[in-house]
Amino acid sequence: MRLEITRKSDLATRAMIALTRLGTKTKASQLAEAVGTTTGFLSQVMTPLVANGWVRSDPGPTGGYTCTVDLAAISILDVIEAIEGTTDTTHCVLIDRNCSEASPCALHGPWSKARRQLLSDLRDTPLASIHIPEGTQIV
Repeated sequence: MRLEITRKSDLATRAMIALTRLGTKTKASQLAEAVGTTTGFLSQVMTPLVANGWVRSDPGPTGGYTCTVDLAAISILDVIEAIEGTTDTTHCVLIDRNCSEASPCALHGPWSKARRQLLSDLRDTPLASIHIPEGTQIV
C-alpha cells in the first residue's frame, strides 16, 4: 500500500506557487520550465485550476497564466481534489471494493481513522504555508 500525491497534483501545487512568486502573467513555456514539465502536460494540470477560478488563462501570443487568488485561501486538499476529483472515503485499501462499518475489512477501523486525520491535515493546510526558499527552483 502506498500513499502518494500524483504528479499532476504536485505540478498543480508548484504551478500555483510559481505563479504567485512571479506575480505577473506567465507564458505556458516559462511556467512549464519552472515546474519541470512539458507545456502539454502543464495544460492538463492548469485546466482544473482555471475552472476553479484560481488561475486566469489568457490565450494568444501575449497570453499566459496568472494566479487570481491568495494562496492562503486554498488548502492543499482543495488543489488535490481539483486535480484528482473528490476524495473517495469508501474504497478499501486491502481489496478492490468499497469498505464500510457494515462490511469492514481487517484494517477498516485504523485505516478510516488515519484517512480522516490525513484529510483533516490537508484541509487545514493552506497552499501559502508551503515554503520553497526564494531562489530555489520550484522543481
